[in-house]
Amino acid sequence: MTQIVVAVVIVVVGIAVAAVIRRRDAGRLAQGKRWTVPAQLERQDFADPAAERLVVVFSSDTCDACARTWQRVEALVGPGTAIDRVSYQERADLHDRYGIDAVPTLLVADREGVVERSFVGPPDPDELAQALAPSA
Repeated sequence: MTQIVVAVVIVVVGIAVAAVIRRRDAGRLAQGKRWTVPAQLERQDFADPAAERLVVVFSSDTCDACARTWQRVEALVGPGTAIDRVSYQERADLHDRYGIDAVPTLLVADREGVVERSFVGPPDPDELAQALAPSA
């Protein structure tokens, strides 16, 4: 009889521990992964370092969302803003240097390379239009 009681206690404790772990992990999943976004770009790493603003789209050649993001950027960018598409297949060194771990990652940087806006994943079209609007 003692063995049955011990077995039941072990099963109950195991179920309780599993429930606590499940709740803790569910909270983490709800928050989502935090992707790396650089705060500063070295302007000389990109095509037009003298431009007033720089928009960089870190992408992959196999990423459909990256291609759509690039098309939106091309349609929205105005004068004084340089755009640069950084494909992982062509410039893995820059992806590594800036710690890019998800594509598309879109960065808007000022003349000094300070990242003013960033998007990880396909950006909302309205938020992207606002981010790329000419500065007042």
